[in-house]
Amino acid sequence: MCEASAYIITDGEPKLIMESVDVAVPTEEGELKLINIFGEQRFIKGAIESLSLVDHKIFIRETGAAL
Repeated sequence: MCEASAYIITDGEPKLIMESVDVAVPTEEGELKLINIFGEQRFIKGAIESLSLVDHKIFIRETGAAL
């Protein structure tokens, strides 16, 4: 499987916010739209800080409150 887990960086520590992420797309509103393999969606006020492709992790830098 090639899905990733998404983590938000809060106070310098990663916190898991979604597993099995298949799509991460920036929106025009400055948010990040995450969609997992089950079709669940989450909008995060943040931007991708880094990716760990081998570990299947997406690290997101928060720019506001999560919706």
